[in-house]
Amino acid sequence: MSNELVLSYISEHQNELAESFAVILRDLNGKLSNAKLTGQMYHEISNEYIQILMNGLRAEDDHVDNIYQFSSKAVQIGVPLKLLSSGLSAFWKQLYYDMNKDHPEDQQCYDLIWEIDKFIDPINSEILNQYAISWEKTVAMQKVALQELSAPLIPVFENITVMPLVGTIDTERAKKIMENLLNGVVKHRSEVVLIDITGVPVVDTMVAHHIIQASEAVRLVGAKCLLVGIRPEIAQTIVNLGIDLNQVITKNTLQKGIQTALEMTDRKIVSLEE
Repeated sequence: MSNELVLSYISEHQNELAESFAVILRDLNGKLSNAKLTGQMYHEISNEYIQILMNGLRAEDDHVDNIYQFSSKAVQIGVPLKLLSSGLSAFWKQLYYDMNKDHPEDQQCYDLIWEIDKFIDPINSEILNQYAISWEKTVAMQKVALQELSAPLIPVFENITVMPLVGTIDTERAKKIMENLLNGVVKHRSEVVLIDITGVPVVDTMVAHHIIQASEAVRLVGAKCLLVGIRPEIAQTIVNLGIDLNQVITKNTLQKGIQTALEMTDRKIVSLEE
């Protein structure tokens, strides 16, 4: 048994092996993860994996790059790690079964197990390693994108900007809000900034403290801050907690806040007569 025998078998049966791997993934997906994968996805993943095996056994120079691209695609199309890991293991067993069935006279079964494992196990290990690396990069990029979207500053009129906030505000996000506010005031030359908390489910003492700090910081850079979107339940919570918002102009809706902002900048919206 040698490298050439394993490579020869994979080369001669690559279509059957690719189809076998696709079936393995499809069957395991129904049992393990139920990920939303199409037949085309199974087909692409399986064929690329067989090519990786052939390139790996031939010691191709671009072998590592191919593994990285394969693992990245698996992450992008949503192949769960558990499914991929179980699929690679099941394919290993299937390959041994097929080779032992077709070449029973070549070696004892333990020699065959050793030869297949020696060449395929490092490839599978590297695939899972690159999958983990690609997943971490993807999560990091998504985190950055979410942070950027979590506190956007949007110019709505000249010198008037709005920061709509949605979701829970923690200390880390409060820092991002402060940073975006100060940078945005300077960038857009804002005179009035509206912080819209319509989408914030809970306003407690900590959240109110962060909002007051943000308002004060905006004032120090030469702009005024309005807090809008204060729902009745939020107003009641603020009163019950004894939170002092006297230094912050508040409005219950964004529409009223924009009207106030226009007045503060000596403008107003008028209807055109037909």
